[in-house]
Amino acid sequence: MKNKRYYALNSFALSVFIVSILFIWQGNKGFNIGDEGFLWYGAQRVLVGEVPIRDFMAYDPGRYYWSAALMYGFGDNGIMALRLAVAAFQVIGLFIGVFLVSWSSAVENKRSPLYTVLVALILVMWMFPRHKIFDISLSLLQIGVLAFLIENPTTRRYFISGFFIGLVAVFGRNHGMYGSAGSLGVMLWLSIKREKGPYFVKGFLAWSVGVVVGFIPILLMVVAVPGFFTAFLESVKFLFEVKETNLPLPIPWPWTVNFAAVSSIDAARGVLVGLFFIATLVFGCLTIAWVLLQKFKKRPVTPALVATAFLSLPYAHYAFSRADVGHLAQGIFPLLMGCLLLLSAKAARVKWPFTAALCAGSLGAVHIYHPGWQCHLSKQCVTVEVSGNNLQITPDVAGSIALLRRLAEQYAPNGQSFIATPFWPGAYALLERRSPMWEIYALFPRSEAFEKMEIDRIQAAGPGFALVLDIPLDGRDELRFKNTHPLANQYIMDNFILLSDTPNQVYQVYKSKYFYQ
Repeated sequence: MKNKRYYALNSFALSVFIVSILFIWQGNKGFNIGDEGFLWYGAQRVLVGEVPIRDFMAYDPGRYYWSAALMYGFGDNGIMALRLAVAAFQVIGLFIGVFLVSWSSAVENKRSPLYTVLVALILVMWMFPRHKIFDISLSLLQIGVLAFLIENPTTRRYFISGFFIGLVAVFGRNHGMYGSAGSLGVMLWLSIKREKGPYFVKGFLAWSVGVVVGFIPILLMVVAVPGFFTAFLESVKFLFEVKETNLPLPIPWPWTVNFAAVSSIDAARGVLVGLFFIATLVFGCLTIAWVLLQKFKKRPVTPALVATAFLSLPYAHYAFSRADVGHLAQGIFPLLMGCLLLLSAKAARVKWPFTAALCAGSLGAVHIYHPGWQCHLSKQCVTVEVSGNNLQITPDVAGSIALLRRLAEQYAPNGQSFIATPFWPGAYALLERRSPMWEIYALFPRSEAFEKMEIDRIQAAGPGFALVLDIPLDGRDELRFKNTHPLANQYIMDNFILLSDTPNQVYQVYKSKYFYQ
């Protein structure tokens, strides 16, 4: 059997090829002013020396510094440079997934190049939305890290696995929590009828030291960056105040599909999505029970499969925290990897039909969410220049970009600040302006003290206009900006003049009272 390096190189080459083809096809398609703009704005601000969380609302800093570093290397702060940086991270995640299945197949003497290609295609189908590729790749990285530990549980590997869990938390503290939960399960599993490796306490201590070392970038920022420690604590405190990590949605169980109100294709897609949600829970429960039984019986189990078992339920939490297809995609990879690992060792009569079914089911459930397919199916995408690149985007997004540019030219010329709230942080990145507010994505209600600080920031920035999206998010009227941020909304109404010539009623556009033509 060929050595690991051979399979690693092949897996890496295949991953680079598939991500490159995907990028060529849809890299310039679509633009999400909200969610993708949240990442783009943060990367731009890091490039000019600002600090995530301290200077602007942000995810954990790792993804911003990764993006900014590559964008700096490209000499470009535009949207395509950001997407290239994200694609580079996508290669890492896809490589780990493909390699784990490829090597497992080789160990079982069941390796098939065609199967490896199908594995890569199934995984890459679920790698959306584009601005969440970091989260998806992090889940695959943690599967690889725990498989590495299980394969040969030495003290050194306990430390290394802990180091990577800590490093993952630099990119997303939620992933650090999921990885920690999975690691604890793995360590307990390894301690059952232990045949090699350190005792649980010694292994846990080595792992814990590794976590701290991996988390050093954040610890250094806490010590060396003025104001970061306070901002970081406030971000943690806020999670406890709102008592949720996301805005929940009803779970789309397959039996909740309204067959009478949608087309047969949409109904079938709804059923598929619901089945995948169920599968994340069922797989997690069954595989944990199965790998525990095998351990008590001292039967060998594929290391990567054990890793997926103990990460499945933590990542199911991610999927169910906001039960839409996008969050399902971010929490489904332990399930996908577990199924692909199990099928890789089966006889051909089982392996190929079930793999084909998984591939077809994945394609049916998610293909319409890829921007390339969205443009292809709608046949309505138009070309718009964004940050020096021509993007193919839907007419409604093109209209929003045109409106922002017109308003900026008329009411905020020469780099003047403006307000775009609550869900359009990409407006600032698009026009390369600094947001006058820290909270660039205003989802949750805020305290009176917080709103007063935001108003102070607005006063200091002197924005030329304000665009408020008057939208009941998820159909909930209490989530309109005027209800979640009543003081800031009243400040805008008192200090800006509402314009009547807006193209859409949800756009409440105001010009500053101090603007003179």
